[in-house]
Amino acid sequence: MTLAKYISDLLYRYECVIVPNFGGFVANKVSAKINHYTHTFYAPTKQLTFNAHLKNNDGLLANYVASAKNISYVNAVNYIADEVAKWQNTLNKEELDIENIGTLHRNEEGAIIFDPVYNVNYLTSSFGLDTYVSPAIKRISENEKEAISTPVIPIHRAENHKEKTPVFIKYAAAAVIVFALGTVGWKQYQNFTYNNLVAQSELQQQKVDKTIQEATFVIDNPLPAITLNVAKKTQNYHIIAGAFREPANANKKLQQLLKKGFNAKILGINKWNLTQVAYESFDTKRNAINKLNVIKKTENKDAWLLIKEY
Repeated sequence: MTLAKYISDLLYRYECVIVPNFGGFVANKVSAKINHYTHTFYAPTKQLTFNAHLKNNDGLLANYVASAKNISYVNAVNYIADEVAKWQNTLNKEELDIENIGTLHRNEEGAIIFDPVYNVNYLTSSFGLDTYVSPAIKRISENEKEAISTPVIPIHRAENHKEKTPVFIKYAAAAVIVFALGTVGWKQYQNFTYNNLVAQSELQQQKVDKTIQEATFVIDNPLPAITLNVAKKTQNYHIIAGAFREPANANKKLQQLLKKGFNAKILGINKWNLTQVAYESFDTKRNAINKLNVIKKTENKDAWLLIKEY
């Protein structure tokens, strides 16, 4: 087992695990929460932080290593010291990745920055619970329900330019047919007439559909054709105002920026589970950098540019 595995085992049972001459990993309990923007439920968990000032050996880690490896306490302390020396050597050159705990790196001032993992939940009471995304429920009003359930029956009117059959001819033809065929013939005639009307109605519908699809109109003075080339703009450059653990704080920041006249927006959650809020977004890097320089001088010197490829 590695030293990271021993630390990980202890974090399930204790709130703080100190690595002598290196620092302490602190686990703070965080209640369950819901992100209303992404409709995501997060189970209760332990949030890991790193304190570089906790370096004194409290015996917890050394005793556990001695028991797990079946070695003496002194040998366990020496084993931890050797591992810490390797960690320090790696940290001075590049990012240090500690399995199931997080990554550490040094900033420009030499301070250690810790990014915890979020796929491991050290809170034993939350065993079996996981992050869950529930789609938003769209409720339909009574008017919309009636509109959906009530079929719309199209009414087709005869074309105005067709010549109408004289009324007296229709009556004369109907009288002759009734007289000749009698009651049985009259029923057959009714069936024939009904089928004929249905066929005419379907033919008329096909003509109307074809006319709509072709959309051909006769204009006395036709206008010249115009070709429009519309390019879809994708805003990949975002000026970040802040990233927030609580969605309510992100929404509060959004409202503040909107009141100041910015085209602010919420970009969603990053890989550290923080909700990002942007002052504005741009489709070109030049415009984004120009606006960023203005914001740094007038609003927030810590604002920075995020580039996202969609």
